[in-house]
Amino acid sequence: MIGEEKVRSEDLNLCFEKLMMVAAGNSGEGVKRKGAVITEWKDIPMELLLRIVSLVDDRTAIVASGVCNGWRDAICLGLTHLCLSWCRKNMNNLVLSLAPKFTKLLTLVLRQENPQLEDTAVETIAEFCHDLQDLDLSKSFKLGDRSLYALAHGCPNLTKLNISGCTSFSDEGLEYLTKFCRKLKILNLCGCVKAATDCALQAIGQNCNMLQSLNLGWCDNVGDLGVMSLAYGCPDLRCLDLCGCVRITGIAFIGFIFGICNVNGRQTLHALKMKTDQLLHCISDDSVIALANGCLHLRSLGLYYCRNITDRAMYSLAHSRVKNKASIWQSMKGRYDEEGLRSLNISQCTALTPSAVQALCDTFPALHTCSGRHSLVMSGCLNLTSVHCACAVQSHRTLNSILHTAH
Repeated sequence: MIGEEKVRSEDLNLCFEKLMMVAAGNSGEGVKRKGAVITEWKDIPMELLLRIVSLVDDRTAIVASGVCNGWRDAICLGLTHLCLSWCRKNMNNLVLSLAPKFTKLLTLVLRQENPQLEDTAVETIAEFCHDLQDLDLSKSFKLGDRSLYALAHGCPNLTKLNISGCTSFSDEGLEYLTKFCRKLKILNLCGCVKAATDCALQAIGQNCNMLQSLNLGWCDNVGDLGVMSLAYGCPDLRCLDLCGCVRITGIAFIGFIFGICNVNGRQTLHALKMKTDQLLHCISDDSVIALANGCLHLRSLGLYYCRNITDRAMYSLAHSRVKNKASIWQSMKGRYDEEGLRSLNISQCTALTPSAVQALCDTFPALHTCSGRHSLVMSGCLNLTSVHCACAVQSHRTLNSILHTAH
């Protein structure tokens, strides 16, 4: 039995009999195809079988692979996409049993609500599924670096990897993976606090030059050095999420203590909070400036709670569009019109001023502040309430025109 629902072979037999009756016009003589009569499971041609399997859910496909040797061989060779996220229990054993059969998988989704997967399952995947391109292991809390080492050797064609929430991976394991999986285009490291470090990002920048999307949300060991390595090593980067990348470094902490010791008892709670904020937010303008200069195709950038970001960063992003425009031939003008920032999250970036953000908004028309199209997110920045996108300005002008005409 697989998963929560118990799909029996009798159910498949019943469906098959009904299918045959309908196809034969209820004559009971079977379905004729090129001189042959389809009366049993084994008679169904492979191309028809694969078409049927493509229309059913993954649980049914797995059960169908156990009907007979012919079906098993056909499904194992023809199934390229498989999702096991529906499995609430025994996913590890299920993967161990299926991976040796489904060797042609290109996409495998193993997202879990409760941690089930162990390193042995990923090692089995790496051993048999060498064509794998898209793998989702999110929330696999039990996995360790053994899994990353196995994937590095067994799945070098990976282009998309989601290991968000996998808190046991280390930066050494991630560095090792990038040396072999150089085709990565989409990488989700959200919450991988031990794996996503400046050292790991340097390895990504050096080895994964095709990278287009990277999620580093809430990775508090990420700093300017790592982001700058990405900026100059991954020129095709389109989406980068740095939301919540905060930390206290050892040097900063010493300076913090020294600052407290020199206030002679006059340290107020407010001043203490200000010092703490300065230490916590380590992503600075240098990171954004490097991205603006090195990643001219950047479409989406998340800077939530990066409070060290100032107007310098915003102006550098705005200037990057001018630089990008100058570097594109006239024949590519149509493509250029589609380039540029389309999504920006600067929530809680309280050091920014309206003039700088408005200049950025004017430079990238795809950044919207209007209702229903919030691609420029500024929550928590009360000083930016005067910033408006082109739509809002145009709407205001239209309203004023109507009122003027009415009078």
